[in-house]
Amino acid sequence: MGRDRLYGHMKPYKRRVEFLALCRYLRSLHPPEVRLHFVLDNFSAHKGDPVREWAELNNVELAYTPHYASWLNRIEAQFRPLRYFCLDGTDHPDHATQARLIRRYIAWRNAHTDDPELRRLVRSANTVKVA
Repeated sequence: MGRDRLYGHMKPYKRRVEFLALCRYLRSLHPPEVRLHFVLDNFSAHKGDPVREWAELNNVELAYTPHYASWLNRIEAQFRPLRYFCLDGTDHPDHATQARLIRRYIAWRNAHTDDPELRRLVRSANTVKVA
């Protein structure tokens, strides 16, 4: 988060197998002695003994957001600009095209972290609205 970079991996399925593969990849980016902290929602693939055991063995702490509180997960604010710049009003012919456009957006976003509209959308998404 300190470098303000966004990374994405598109997979055809969102099962525990794919989630653990992503976890192993993220773990490989840092030395084993560095403790990683993953903030997760309560999606079923993020839970269970295999995930918990993997985390314990690999110096990773899992922090789950409370139910119905996805706004606590900092990545959620990045989805609004992705929808705005990449997905709203589109009708992609297939998932491969959509994945390609998302990858292009991520590359653009990482090269333009100071873009005023991007900053406005992220700031707006990070704002907690009180009823």
